[in-house]
Amino acid sequence: MTAPLRAGDPIVVDVALGDRSYDIVIGRGQLASLGARVATLRPGAKLAIVSDENVATRHLDAAVAAVKASAPQVSTVVLPPGESTKSFTHLASLCDELISQRIERSDLVVALGGGVIGDLTGFAAAIVRRGLDYVQVPTSLLAQVDSSVGGKTAIDSPQGKNLIGAFHQPVLVIADTALLDTLPAREFRAGYAEVAKYGLLGDAAFFAWLEANWKDVFAGGPAREHAIATSCRAKAAIVARDERETGDRMLLNLGHTFGHALEADAGYSDRLLHGEAIAIGMALAFEFSARRGLLPTAEAERAVSHLATVGLPTRISDVPGGVSDIDRLMTLIAQDKKVARSKLTFILARGVGNAFIAKDVDAADVRAFLAEKLA
Repeated sequence: MTAPLRAGDPIVVDVALGDRSYDIVIGRGQLASLGARVATLRPGAKLAIVSDENVATRHLDAAVAAVKASAPQVSTVVLPPGESTKSFTHLASLCDELISQRIERSDLVVALGGGVIGDLTGFAAAIVRRGLDYVQVPTSLLAQVDSSVGGKTAIDSPQGKNLIGAFHQPVLVIADTALLDTLPAREFRAGYAEVAKYGLLGDAAFFAWLEANWKDVFAGGPAREHAIATSCRAKAAIVARDERETGDRMLLNLGHTFGHALEADAGYSDRLLHGEAIAIGMALAFEFSARRGLLPTAEAERAVSHLATVGLPTRISDVPGGVSDIDRLMTLIAQDKKVARSKLTFILARGVGNAFIAKDVDAADVRAFLAEKLA
């Protein structure tokens, strides 16, 4: 594995998609470079910066200051925080706002926020004027290592998470790790679930590094930047191979089939954050894999143990307020985006760092497994 660069040097990860390739710029203080980078990409472009109330309080002024000198017009849109903002109502209002601000195809939309703002803004950019370019400036750990990269944009449906959306790649991602300093501990921990995911699905050495260095990642500094860069490189490589999620990219959904069902059952509320749901989902995926004889029980216990050690939930019983029932969970699982011709698809594992796509998983086996866990 590559050692972290010295503090102050930005790490640049290329997402190689031909003429739609773009950079992920990672490092402390990189928000200040937004204006110069945007001016290079789109000289003379007007900018619309989209954020939520929580992020705007902390970072919107700095973002506006960073671009003011290089953009002829800078407007802002501030939305309510929380997963419920990923809805038709807020999508419609954001689209109307971008149109009223006369943001054209030659201009840029900037998503300044976590996964909710990134997903919603990216989707609006995909459909306003049949496609606007946009920049991701993720302000949460989860967004920096996952949702801001790869062009998957969406809103939620009552039937499930991210079921309405489009593939629409950004033209730039700026992951300013200093922005994570103001992130609540619970939010950072939830984002760490997605960091651990990259080790669990395809990089055993990285997972071992995380087991040894996770406290330094939480503390900040070069270890944090290294973890973010390693995660982004892993995702960029998969996206370059399979942009539209027809094959390998499904591996990035390790833990998401169970996790999204739990998240939907909790009403997309603060009861269960996305990363917390994914942590439980990954624990369940490894335990289900062990139950099917795909890996030793000790290997599943190792994966679950690390997630629990950093303070993440790993059991269905960890969901505050509990869950509905098996029928409700199975209905939600059946709405998963990986379902093909009504057959369940799961990401399972043969070991730490060795995930694979399991198609035609018997729903009865899943139901029996969940019944054990709920009991």
